[in-house]
Amino acid sequence: MPEVNFNQYYRYAAIAKILQDYADQFPNLIDLHSIGKSYEGRDIWVLAVTNTATGDATEKPALWVDGNIHATELAPSSVCLHLLHTLVKGYENDPNITRCLDTRAFYICPRVNPDGAELALADSPQFIRSGTRPYPYDSLDKNEFLSEEDIDEDGRILMMRIPDEHGAWKISPADPRLMVRREPTEVDGQYYRLLPEGRIDHYDGVLIPPQLNQEGLDFNRNFPFLWRQESEQPGAGPYPTSESEVRSVVAFMTTHPNITGAIAFHTMSGVLLRPYSHQSDEKFPIDDLRTYQVIGEKGTELTEYPAASIFSDFRSDNTSYASGAFDDWAYEHQGVFAWTVEVWTPLRYAGIRDYHYVDWFREHPLEDDLALLRWSDEELGGKGYIDWYAFEHPELGKIELGGWDEMYFWRNPPHHLLEKEIQRFPQWLVWHLLISPRLELYQASVKPLGNETYRVRFVVHNTGWLPTYVTQKALQQKLVRGCICSISLPEGATLETGKIQEDVGQLEGRAYQPSAPTWYVTDITKERAKVEWIVRAPSGGVAALEARHNRAGVVRTEVVLQAD
Repeated sequence: MPEVNFNQYYRYAAIAKILQDYADQFPNLIDLHSIGKSYEGRDIWVLAVTNTATGDATEKPALWVDGNIHATELAPSSVCLHLLHTLVKGYENDPNITRCLDTRAFYICPRVNPDGAELALADSPQFIRSGTRPYPYDSLDKNEFLSEEDIDEDGRILMMRIPDEHGAWKISPADPRLMVRREPTEVDGQYYRLLPEGRIDHYDGVLIPPQLNQEGLDFNRNFPFLWRQESEQPGAGPYPTSESEVRSVVAFMTTHPNITGAIAFHTMSGVLLRPYSHQSDEKFPIDDLRTYQVIGEKGTELTEYPAASIFSDFRSDNTSYASGAFDDWAYEHQGVFAWTVEVWTPLRYAGIRDYHYVDWFREHPLEDDLALLRWSDEELGGKGYIDWYAFEHPELGKIELGGWDEMYFWRNPPHHLLEKEIQRFPQWLVWHLLISPRLELYQASVKPLGNETYRVRFVVHNTGWLPTYVTQKALQQKLVRGCICSISLPEGATLETGKIQEDVGQLEGRAYQPSAPTWYVTDITKERAKVEWIVRAPSGGVAALEARHNRAGVVRTEVVLQAD
């Protein structure tokens, strides 16, 4: 088995080597290829994982899994590596994984954004949202502004605590390390201004304007559905899929119609998020909403993460919404069930429950901070919250550095907890793929009719839980072609009745059955399709039959045209 440690974060070259090692060691299960280049020219690697002996990945229902589209969100790459490891280790040992890879395929993209991740993992890190292409500023004016960076070169970007009689913060009486808000009418105390660690270029001694981010792109606002320009949606880029990283993902998914579901891993909050971002559940086709809820309930059971609506539970305020996101696009334009999984939250580890994923960061009780601080002390040896220490700032003079270590504590799991956190997901991902539609042979037969004519019957059925069209959205928007059945005749044969190729439509699954049988339940055979042909041919000829559905796979068989 390739060497991989799930208690560390890997830079690009190391991840590329790990992926190649897996592909070299398991050529029967893994095909590794690049789907495009990043802005700085790094390959965006995708692994097709399936048992190639039972068919090519493109002819099987597939699940897309990606990670690290945002620069500092590194744990999702580890989620993808751990999934890969679990699949190859479990094949022929775990019955669900074995059945999954024999009949279906995973497409795994561990690092959508290699350039941004390299900055986050650098010895002297820089934290940006997504890619390194300058946007929206080609260059920055030589005016004063805060430039977030590791000014003391210790490999961390912390907070700066600056004495200021007009500052909004004071030292907490409950713990001198913590900062709390100054009361509205409070005066005559020791107060501070808090800023991210960094320089203030061209500081005039008075003003500290906000940071101007020359790398302001947000790849998860650059997808085509509901894309909005920069003035409405910061980070969206100049046009949909303007960024090569996003364009590579969109091109791959749109040219692989066998993809039946998509999961994008992010950090942080510890929640399984589903569309919509811009509207409430009432706008869903009812069967899609119910199916999303079933998938989410199973996800909660297997991962212990709650499932939530982005619109209802993950907005920063009720008057705005994020748009141009991957999950909305994958559901709305591709017609598949798509999820955003926010990996990790220290809140639950510290015993904090029933918090709002977004509002907590605006308003929460001091007891929560104390609980987090205790957990950092006891579990992390104090590495989550750094005691304030003196520093001579090149522009501000004597200040202190310290506070929460964002990358180590908030943005990603601490190294020794990484494996514990990411091992939650493979079982749910395998289950998610196993519910996909699956086209299989039900019957293939020949009945001699005399005078060298034969009736050929070909019956296929969908043995998957989901229907072949996967979502009602796909059906409504005509995103998926029906099941195509065809016959290839032997030399010298003629087709007397029927068509060489016939579209038999969509095949239902078992997804929309009620929870218990009642008087109106009828198990009619909507999951089956039958085609019959009358063929005239010399005895002994072989007719090849094929059924193909973009999302449900391919069935091939042969029948011999001869009398009993």
